[in-house]
This record gives sequence, C-alpha cells and structure tokens, in this order.
Amino acid sequence: MKTKRFLLFFLVVLGAIILSACSGQPLANNWPGLAADAKHAYISSGSFIYAVDVQNGKEVWKYPAEANNKILFYANPVLTEDGQLLIGSAGTEHPFISLDPDTGRENWTESFTGAKGAWMASPLVINETIYAPNTDGFLYILDLNGKQAADPIQLGGALWAKPSSDGTLLYVNSLDHHMHVIDPVQGVVNEVIDLGGAAPGSPAVGAGGVFVGSFASTVEFVQPNGQHEAIAKAGNWIWGTPSIDGETLYYADLDGIVYSLDLASGNQNWDAQPDGPVVASLLIVGDQIYVATESGSFFALDRDGKIVWEKTPGGKIYTSPVLSGDLILVAPYQADFALAAFDAEGKQAWTFAPEK
Repeated sequence: MKTKRFLLFFLVVLGAIILSACSGQPLANNWPGLAADAKHAYISSGSFIYAVDVQNGKEVWKYPAEANNKILFYANPVLTEDGQLLIGSAGTEHPFISLDPDTGRENWTESFTGAKGAWMASPLVINETIYAPNTDGFLYILDLNGKQAADPIQLGGALWAKPSSDGTLLYVNSLDHHMHVIDPVQGVVNEVIDLGGAAPGSPAVGAGGVFVGSFASTVEFVQPNGQHEAIAKAGNWIWGTPSIDGETLYYADLDGIVYSLDLASGNQNWDAQPDGPVVASLLIVGDQIYVATESGSFFALDRDGKIVWEKTPGGKIYTSPVLSGDLILVAPYQADFALAAFDAEGKQAWTFAPEK
C-alpha cells in the first residue's frame, strides 16, 4: 500500500511536469529543495527561494520580491566556489539563474533560457563549468557567467538527478532507466547503462566507480568502462543517493528500511525500519546516520542501526537533510514550518516559517 500511494504521488508530480510543458499551466506543488553553507540555509519552495540565518532561523532574504506563478523553484540550490547560488525554474517559464548568496540579488544580467523543460535537478559545477540536467532530456553546459559553453548533450528521458563526477567522467541518471557515462572533454556519451528502473537520485562516487539506487530495488555498481552489476537489493524502490562511509554503504527504500552493506565482503551488516517510506538521502555525520521519512519523523541511528533519538517535525519529509556547522537542517513538506534545525543530541535549535 505504501508503494502504491507513493507511486500515485510520483505520477501526479511527473504528469504535472509533462502537462505544464504542453499546456502552459504552472507545475503542481512539490517538496522543497535545500542547501546550506556556514552562514545560511537556502530553501527553494514554490515561487520563492529563501535564505535563512542558521544561527537564529531568521529570514535574510527571499527571491524574487513578488511571486510569479510561471517561475517555480524546487531543486536543491547549488553553491559554487566563486560565490554563486545556482538554481533553475520548474515552472512554465524556466530560466536558469545565479544569485548572490549574501544578498539574493541576481549575478547575471541575463538568465540562461535555452532549455525546453523544467529544472528539477541540481547542476554540477566542476572546472568552472556548469553541467545542468533538464527534464527535456538534455544536459546543458554553461560557463560561470551563464553562457552556453558547449552544445547540449541529448540523453533522453527526464533528468531529475544532479550529475556526479569522479574527476574525469560524468555520471548522469535518467527516469528512462538509463545511466549515461560522459566524457566532458570530448562532449560524448561513452556508455549507456540500463539500470532496470528509473533513477531519480544521484550516483554516489566510490573507489573505482559509482553506486546508484533505482526503482529496480537494487544498488548497481558502475565502473568507468560501463561494466556494472547489482551489488545489493532492497525490498522496494530506492529513491535517494546511497551514502558511502569508508567501507560501508548505506541506503534506504520506500518500505522505510535502512540498509548497511559492507563493501569489502558484499555482506549486509544490518537493516533497520525506523518509520515510514524513505525518499530523502541519508546523511552521515560523526557516529550518527540521519534518516528523514515520509511520515514526518526524523531519526538519528548509530552505526549499529539502533535509534539514538527521534523527532517529529511533522508534515512529510522528502527533502534530504543537510549539515550546517553543528546543526542538521530538515525541510518538511506540508508542515507548520519550512525548516527546522537540530543538534547532534536531537535538541531543536529553531524553526523557520516564511511570512504569509
């Protein structure tokens, strides 16, 4: 029943993207995006992007000043080394923009508007180049001034996942069941891997390849030459990005089960089922594994899979938690607030709710 309910929600969101592109109607509501640095948390939520002071939970700025229902933000914003905050619109108008993280002002005089679909995925920035996947099936290549740096690469399918890189190659997942291994220097696709299911999460880069979960309910290990194998299974779909910590791989599925896999032996260490389906990627900080669930609960597990503490921010949590300094930030969907901050002991530091 949990899978059927989430499948319906997933199809509604996906259908809204397709219909918005065809009919000019704005995208249906979706869960927020989240990023953070040492000073601010950045929430992309519908018509606005908010910057929140991580010391006190107060709003620093919001962008734009007035709502425009043709421009909507849902992807996780991306911070660049040269001081930009990048995000694209998932609305019927879909500019790709750069903001000043301190002020919320636009850095570029003209936004990139070459894509035909929604920006549901975050971009990857490496070597002063922006690789931005779009739901129109193209990977767009921009410079840090927002200008097209190379011809876009057509991959097909809706691209919902941020690309990953091992420093040489790019790995891009698609909802059409494929992973694409790309040589960014040559601008060509080296390999196309059939994952057996849609892959809305990003690949996790490990030693000698990447790990990716999919709706085939498996974790595949993909090598740079395209060779791949399923190294782990789950009882249900895997949405989030697997997390690697040393020789251990952690991942979770829509049954709400969290798995720990020993990469050296290929044996499962343990599994735990805290509460409700897990869409968000797991966050590992110190000796704790942070798990957010669709049921609106937020857990800290120890390295043996035991619950250390549990909090109930409310709503539904699909957005992956992020770290800012000593605080863990959680962005619930359909809750009384948009963001909550917890310390490692589970004490709530503050909550943030945008002004109505």
